[in-house]
Amino acid sequence: MGEIEREEMSSTRWEKEEEEEEEEAQMDIWKYIFGFVELAVIKCAIELGIAEAIEKHGSPMTLSEISSSLGCDTSHLKRIMRFLVQRKIFKGDGCSRGYSQSALSRRLMRNGEHSMASFLLLESSPVMLAPWHSLSARVMANGNPSFAKAHGEDVWRYAAANLDHSNLINEAMACDAKLVMPIIIQSCSEAFHGLKSLVDVGGGNGTAMRILAKACPSIRPINFDLPHVIALCDGDGDGVQHVSGDMFLSVPKADAAFLMVRTVYI
Repeated sequence: MGEIEREEMSSTRWEKEEEEEEEEAQMDIWKYIFGFVELAVIKCAIELGIAEAIEKHGSPMTLSEISSSLGCDTSHLKRIMRFLVQRKIFKGDGCSRGYSQSALSRRLMRNGEHSMASFLLLESSPVMLAPWHSLSARVMANGNPSFAKAHGEDVWRYAAANLDHSNLINEAMACDAKLVMPIIIQSCSEAFHGLKSLVDVGGGNGTAMRILAKACPSIRPINFDLPHVIALCDGDGDGVQHVSGDMFLSVPKADAAFLMVRTVYI
């Protein structure tokens, strides 16, 4: 094969790859344009309580049955359910078989054993989404974090003044604690050996320490958080000592301190 033939083959291959790349880009760009839709629809499913309705029913439900149970418009619900089934969040269809739960849909139940509903509602809330719209300004300027730019104060001061948002943060952290704490206790059991007391710094409503109290009754768990958080903690009979304060000033004395952070603030 001559030099000219090799160049022609190389040029043809390059043109084909460029054409395929253009076709792929044409498809991918729509994913980014409408990327918010997936989160919005899942949030809608949580707020409507679709998973709870099916769980309470105890068997697959048709579209009309779900619509009747929730008191919502069937035509709009049909589009929502079609979307959720395509994402494998629910199983089945709205006709003969009906819609049924999946392992993923059960995580959208607010009070489910493995619920992550509150975490999703937190991160999809207008309060938490607003800072992301200032991300470019955050990158360009070495100034205030995006949350402070969007809301005029940091997330903790904002939460103290807006208790609904504060409660959503604590519920989201409780979701995370229910998921992570049993794994930590089982996989890192040696870390708890010999401890008589443990303080959870920024422990929210005390979920993590309640799990610890049941798994390790010999350890005295202390849940430590800001005053407006601790004021809403009901410590009756949970075996947890709830203490308010500011970790930047002092932390309750204990054999060890526990600090778990998962939410992203920019």
